Amino acid sequence: MGAGSVRKRNVLGVLVDATDYAEATEQVVAAAQERRPLALTALAVHGVMTGVLDRAHNARLNSFDVVTPDGQPVRWALNLLHGAGLTDRVYGPTLTLHVLSRFADEGLPVYLYGSTEETLARLIPALERMFPALKIAGVEASKFRAVRPGEDAEIADRIKASGARLVLVGLGCPRQEIFAYAMRPLLDMPLMAVGAAFDYHAGLLRQPPPWMQRAGLEWFWRLGLEPKRLWRRYVILNPAYLGRLFAQKTGLWKARPPAPATERPAGFAV
Repeated sequence: MGAGSVRKRNVLGVLVDATDYAEATEQVVAAAQERRPLALTALAVHGVMTGVLDRAHNARLNSFDVVTPDGQPVRWALNLLHGAGLTDRVYGPTLTLHVLSRFADEGLPVYLYGSTEETLARLIPALERMFPALKIAGVEASKFRAVRPGEDAEIADRIKASGARLVLVGLGCPRQEIFAYAMRPLLDMPLMAVGAAFDYHAGLLRQPPPWMQRAGLEWFWRLGLEPKRLWRRYVILNPAYLGRLFAQKTGLWKARPPAPATERPAGFAV
């Protein structure tokens, strides 16, 4: 399924797939097996609002092959606006485990890109404990700076030379989405922008209780853990999301999605 997929639905102008864990996992595995590029991201409210507030980024998001409803409020929007009938969200950290389980079973190697050396040093043994058969082809921490001329091709060459069939990208939103969008033309494999999955599975972030996840209160849990870093994201963007959702539902706002982007960005974070 590409950006024109019949599964895609307009949520505040961002095209989100009405999908589930099994279908999203299968799309990633199929792209890996068929050696074709694919860009996937899992968007919560913050991710959707990055598109709403930046039309150029919205166009990039609308070019993604798969955009899953990472947060319950995004799933609710799909059900409210489009009658999608989704019974669960497709949460990035959990989707990552579904995909890695399949890649371990199929013997398909993975490449981890992003985060810090310290996080990766904790993440790798954690993943190997969960999936003893998993092949980690390569690991590369974020440089925490903009890409240098020609460096994107060098990164792509390192990934391809490793034998990897999947890249997990953990750079934070929206840097990871821009990275996946920019690198997709250079790689014959899926890229998954997985957000906080690296920190969660490395044991650096605690997951909220299941009842909070079901109730869509994960933002409240995260805010309690990292108030200084996240207060703007939740205190400002959550009400803005709900206001725009109401406007789209009632027809006060058309929320027209921009056409999928095609041009590679001149600069992006690596």
